[in-house]
Amino acid sequence: MDDTDRRLIALLRENARTPVAKLALQLGVSRATVQNRIDRLLQQRVLLGFTVRTTPEAARHQVRATMMVAVEGDHAETVLRTLRGYPEVHALHTTNGRWDLVAELATDTLEDFDRVLQRIRNVKGIVNSETNLLLSTHKL
Repeated sequence: MDDTDRRLIALLRENARTPVAKLALQLGVSRATVQNRIDRLLQQRVLLGFTVRTTPEAARHQVRATMMVAVEGDHAETVLRTLRGYPEVHALHTTNGRWDLVAELATDTLEDFDRVLQRIRNVKGIVNSETNLLLSTHKL
């Protein structure tokens, strides 16, 4: 990847629906160059696709949180596999430091949130957790 690829990706992050002609103008290259770069970045799996961003208010899941998880011994893969199966778990991240995993959670109600917390805390291999509700979002 070169600087033009990085600038193209930044523009697509801002608005993936920007017409190729406008991207070309902003980058100072031809439309064909932009299209070829997008195609190559998709083929190389640098770009995985294009998505829609919504405001938190428009999202179905109004209760969002991060959960830091400590895993016992060599149970990390089992815990990850289990949590991947929970629809309320929107993302999982391995990390270093005090916590082994960070899970991004989302539910429709506080009651649903309480139920998923209990389910996660009972997963074999999880020895400790700390959960923080996300109150507002300032940058997506």
